[in-house]
Amino acid sequence: MKQLTAFLLASALSLSVPLAQANDIKIGFVNTEKVFRDSQLAVRAQKKLEKEFQAREQEIQKMVKQARDLQNHLEKEGLTLSEADRARKQKDLANLSRDIQHGQRTFREDLNQRKNEEFAAIQERARKTITEIAEREKFDLIVENVIFASPRVDITDRVLKSLDR
Repeated sequence: MKQLTAFLLASALSLSVPLAQANDIKIGFVNTEKVFRDSQLAVRAQKKLEKEFQAREQEIQKMVKQARDLQNHLEKEGLTLSEADRARKQKDLANLSRDIQHGQRTFREDLNQRKNEEFAAIQERARKTITEIAEREKFDLIVENVIFASPRVDITDRVLKSLDR
């Protein structure tokens, strides 16, 4: 019986040591989606991209309007046009549609590439900021992309303030 009691006591003590150590662990959470959406860096990057791609987007919209106008003209006047004129306008519409598709595809590819470049720069700065906060405030672990995090461990606003300085 004494051996059983001693064994149970030793087992209980061995379990309580890791629990006591677990209470000393400092954990933080960062909502990186919010950082990449709401930080001043992200807002400036978005505005920069909009300005950079505005002219190309307007050009594509102009081409779309031309195609729509040509399509409407063909529908309204198609029966009264000569066969040669109708064929020429249909060919023009097909060429314009092809140019629009090509323009939209290259626009999206270029925009995505630039977004990725801007996002990578923001991500690098955010990670550096998170690391600085973790070291300064002696965090043992900082996580992101979790299902639930208590506001008590959420340091997202601190990261945003630090990034925006």
